[in-house]
Amino acid sequence: MRETLKLYVPGAQNLRIVAIGGGHGLSTMLRGLKRYTREITAIVTVADDGGGSGTLREELGILPPGDIRNCILALANTEPTMEQLLDYRFTEGSLAGQSFGNLFLAAMNGISGSFDEAVHRMGDVLAITGRVLPVTNQSVHLEAEFVNGSRVLGESKIFYAKKVNDCRIRQVRLVPEHPQPLPESLEAIAQADLILLGPGSLYTSIIPNLLVDGVAEAIARSRAMKILVMNILTQDGETESYTGADHVRALLHHGAPGIIDVCIANNAVLPEETLIPYRQEGVEPLRLDREGIEALGIAVREYPLALAGRYVRHDPDALASAIMEVYRQSRLA
Repeated sequence: MRETLKLYVPGAQNLRIVAIGGGHGLSTMLRGLKRYTREITAIVTVADDGGGSGTLREELGILPPGDIRNCILALANTEPTMEQLLDYRFTEGSLAGQSFGNLFLAAMNGISGSFDEAVHRMGDVLAITGRVLPVTNQSVHLEAEFVNGSRVLGESKIFYAKKVNDCRIRQVRLVPEHPQPLPESLEAIAQADLILLGPGSLYTSIIPNLLVDGVAEAIARSRAMKILVMNILTQDGETESYTGADHVRALLHHGAPGIIDVCIANNAVLPEETLIPYRQEGVEPLRLDREGIEALGIAVREYPLALAGRYVRHDPDALASAIMEVYRQSRLA
């Protein structure tokens, strides 16, 4: 561990990384990052209200466990059988589609004093590298407003509402507004050497964290290096036709000036056969618009980051290596 840190980050013995987001993008990145430091804090959105998480949220009154579970598993140091068990989804009965890991976290919540305590205790059980924090302990929902003035309440409804409205999202907000952040989240941001935003769904995974009171301001005040990890593709029902510069502008609009120093983007060419099913849904490789980003005073770095198989994803190891390289260069500058 120390040798890896010396190789990639000269002089840093315990690089403190804060990764902010949600969904599969964040957990993918965490799998690569845990090879470089033990000081990782994942700050995760709790605005999800769909799927198995939404069911547990409605029936048990807990915060949505799905994104939290994915991050815990990404940082876990357990036997493969345990990982398979926690990732297992029931196929029959009233639990059909529900993840055992979600139920595990729900049960832990039942014997804990708060949701963040339940997350901490589950992390201890799985001996995770670093820690996972919900951005807030308050129950919040996500509302989207479209450029035509219409609105929809509920993270899981935004995709369908965007299809109906056939226009861009103007902004999103949390309901109720101004939820209080978890103090540990603000403390982690203040102490970080490196803050990462993304990758993940722009409006439903990354931005909701910035809408919690004090989070965007804490990022802006931090002396850490702040990196936005760009998505590889646009997202159906959320960011069709967006460029990388559009992503940056949306984050600055919802957040605060100074929350991004550098953007890291994929420059690997994706096989055409891999893109066919995506293009049928109106999804394309993200066009960066480097000039548009640099005009905002933000640097751009490009690396081959895509792992193209049945699905296009970030390669966890390539992404972590690129992040460490950008940070190393900033230290040597």
